[in-house]
Amino acid sequence: MGNTFYGDGDGLYLSNGGTAVFVDVLMLAVTDLVEQPWDYRFAALLALQDQSIMGRGAVGFDLEDIDWGASPEERARNKDFVLRVTDLALNRHRWDELDYVPAFAADYLRRFRAMVAAYTPAPRGDGPPTAFPGPEEAATASCARHRVLSALPYWEGCVFCTAR
Repeated sequence: MGNTFYGDGDGLYLSNGGTAVFVDVLMLAVTDLVEQPWDYRFAALLALQDQSIMGRGAVGFDLEDIDWGASPEERARNKDFVLRVTDLALNRHRWDELDYVPAFAADYLRRFRAMVAAYTPAPRGDGPPTAFPGPEEAATASCARHRVLSALPYWEGCVFCTAR
């Protein structure tokens, strides 16, 4: 059992362990780059990939389900943000803080980056995207112990706290 992240007809299938590593390294990066409200919503989407809360094999998302923004400028800016987060993670940002060696993380990140780079965000439709957290669900709380954004007050801690 595993999880799949989809984008533009392509998919990144990861084992449950691979998914946990993928989310961990992206959370370390996204936390240090968030600036705009959309960024906090994307961080919440990543936090929702916490299998300790959501269940093993029960996470994943499709780039198509993300509300990339109303204007071409917003969509371009938000896509660039996801690419910057992925690039920062690829540079092993804060990996020294992990209590394990994320041996395959760079491969997962390269594959995800290629999916995002190839994806052309479409204008959002009339209804709200189903998989993307709304502004009221943005990950604005921070775990003091691990210094990453968390899904508080919905969960008791960040992806690192719940993994223990």
